[in-house]
Amino acid sequence: MATSEQLAESAHFSVENVGGIDNTEVDIPPGVTVLTGKNATNRTSFLRSIMAAMGSQRVSLKGDADEGRVELTLDGTTYERTLTRAGDGVSFEGDAYLDDPEVADLFAFLLETNDARQAAARGEQLRDVIMRPVDVDAIRSEIRRLEEEKGDINDTLARIESKKRELPELEQRRTTLKGNIEDKREELAALEDDIDDSSRDVEEGRKEQAELEEKLQELRSTRSELESIRRKIERQEESISSLKREQKELEGDLDELPETPMGDHQDLDTEIDRLRTERQDLNTAINELRSLIQYNEERLEAEDYELLEDGGAAAAEGDGSVTDQLVDSDDETVVCWTCGSSVEREQIESTIERLKSLRTEKVEELNEIKSTLEEKKREQQEATKKQRKRTEIERKLDDIDAELDRRDEQIDALKENRESLTEDVESLESEVENLESADFEEILSLHKEANQLEFEIDSLESDLDSVTEEIEEIEDDIERAEGLREKRTELVDALTDQRTKIDQIEAEAVESFNEHMESILELLGYENIERIWIERIEGAGTSDGQTRFELHIVRTTENGAAYEDTIDHLSESEREVTGLIFALAGYLVHDLHESVPFMLLDSLEAIDSDRIAALVEYFADYADFLVVALLPEDAQALDDDFTRVTSI
Repeated sequence: MATSEQLAESAHFSVENVGGIDNTEVDIPPGVTVLTGKNATNRTSFLRSIMAAMGSQRVSLKGDADEGRVELTLDGTTYERTLTRAGDGVSFEGDAYLDDPEVADLFAFLLETNDARQAAARGEQLRDVIMRPVDVDAIRSEIRRLEEEKGDINDTLARIESKKRELPELEQRRTTLKGNIEDKREELAALEDDIDDSSRDVEEGRKEQAELEEKLQELRSTRSELESIRRKIERQEESISSLKREQKELEGDLDELPETPMGDHQDLDTEIDRLRTERQDLNTAINELRSLIQYNEERLEAEDYELLEDGGAAAAEGDGSVTDQLVDSDDETVVCWTCGSSVEREQIESTIERLKSLRTEKVEELNEIKSTLEEKKREQQEATKKQRKRTEIERKLDDIDAELDRRDEQIDALKENRESLTEDVESLESEVENLESADFEEILSLHKEANQLEFEIDSLESDLDSVTEEIEEIEDDIERAEGLREKRTELVDALTDQRTKIDQIEAEAVESFNEHMESILELLGYENIERIWIERIEGAGTSDGQTRFELHIVRTTENGAAYEDTIDHLSESEREVTGLIFALAGYLVHDLHESVPFMLLDSLEAIDSDRIAALVEYFADYADFLVVALLPEDAQALDDDFTRVTSI
C-alpha cells in the first residue's frame, strides 16, 4: 500500500458553487487529512466535491447557482467537471478521474448516506450490496459460451478416440492389401511370360490377338467401372443408414422437449419488461430521495443557509455567530428553503428521517423486484434454451430429410448406371467369346486370366488407397487432438474461473469483513461484544436458492456466557463501526485501493473521539488519501502529524 512517504505530490482541488461552497482551493497531501470545524462549515460539501472530481454524480449545486465546477490536479494531470442545473437535477460534463464511479460510490466515499454503510447498519441483505458492481448476467453468458465450445471439443475428441481404436485394424488391413497386391502382381507377371511364350508369329494371328486383347482391355475397364459403381452404392446405403439412425435419435430428443407455445415466451417477456420498468422507476425514486436527502442535509450544514433564530432577531442582537447560535439553541427555527416560512429545525430533521425511512422501504422493494426479475430471467433463459434446442433439432431433421432425398436420388442414378454397365459387360463377354477359336484357346485362356488378375489388382489398389487415406486422416486427427486437449484444458480453467468468480468475491468479502471486524473490535474495546461476523449461506441452504450473508452478533453476559444478539440492539456507535468495516471489506474485495486514490469518511459523531482516532488510524493503511470530516472536539484525539484543514 502506498504511504505518504511514497507519494510526495499533493492533490489540488479548485471548487466553485458545489453544495454550500462559493469558491475554494484546497491542497490535500497523501496520507490522512482531517477537515475539522463545527457544523455548517462545508466539510461535507468539500467531500462531495472530491467525489465529483472522481466521477460521482451524487453532488448538488449551491442553492443559488446554476453552474458549478470542480477541478482536480493529481500526478501532473488535471481533471475538470462542470455542473449545470437541469430542471430538478444536475447535468455533468468534463473529464473525471474514474470512468465508472459506481463501485467507488459504494465502497470508497463513505458519507452518511453511503449505501454499503447504511445497509450494514440497518441489517439489510449485505450480499446484494457486495455483488452490485458484478455483472452476473455477463458471467453466466460467458459460462454458456465456454461450455458450448468445450462440448464441441469433447465431441471432436470422442470421434477421434473412436477412430483411433480402429487404427490397428486398418493398418493390418493395409498390410494385407499390400501383400495381396504383391502376390497378384507376381502371378500376373508369370502369366504375361506364358502369354509371350504362346504367341504365334503369323500376321493373321497377331491381328486376331490384338483385337482380342483390345476387347479384353475394354472388358476389364468396364468391369472396374461397374465395381466402382457398386462400391459407391454400398457407401451411399451406409450413409443413409447412418442418417436414419441420427434421425431417430433426434426425433427421440425432440419428443423429450416440451412444446413451448410462443405465448408463454411473450408472457415472460412482458413480465420481465414490467419488472424492469418497476426496477427503473424504483431506482429513479431512490436516487431522487437520495438527492433530496443529500440536498437538505447540505442545506442544513452550509454556511450560507438563511437560518436565523426568531426570524433573525437573535442573530442581530447576540454576540455569537449564526452557526454557534444554531448549534447551541434549544428552540431553533429556520427559514424553510422550500416554502420560505419559519419552521422548527427539528421538524426539517424529522422530515429528513422520514425520507430516509421511505428510501429504506424503496430499497427493500427494489431488492424484492430484483430477486423476482432474476427468477423470471432464469425462466426466460431456460425456455429460450429449450426453444433454441428444439429449433436446432428441427433444423437438423430438415437437413437430414433433404440429405436423404439427395442420396436416394444419387442411388437411383447409380443403379441405372450399374444396370447399363452390367449390359455392357455382358455384351463385351459375348464379343470375346465370338473371338475364341481352337487355335487361340490356350492364349485366350491366358489373356482372360490375366485380365481378371489386372481387374483384381485395380480393385485391391483402390481399397488400399481408401484405407491409406482413412489412416492418414486418423493420424492427422490424432496429431490435432493434442492441441484440442490443450485448448480444452484452457477452457476448463476459464470455466472454473468464471464459475468461481462470484463465489470468490462473496467468500473474500466475508473473510475480509470477519478479519477486519475482529481486529477493530479488539482495537476499539466495545464492552460485552464478543464477536460480529458474517456467515455465508450458499444457495442450497436458503429458501429461495440464493446465496445470503447473515450477520451474527455475539455478546457476553457479566458472568462470561455468550449469546447471540441482533443488529437492532447495537448502539449507534457499534452500528456505525459495523457499517464502515463492511464498506472497507467491499473496498478491498473490489480492489479499489488500486484504482481509487481517495477514501472519504464523514458523519462519525456517533462514535466517541478516541475510537474515531483508532478507526482513522486503521483505515489509513488502505488508501493513498484518507479525507475525514470531524468536529473539532473529535479531531483533537487524532495524531498531530495528520494534516488539518480548518477553512474551506
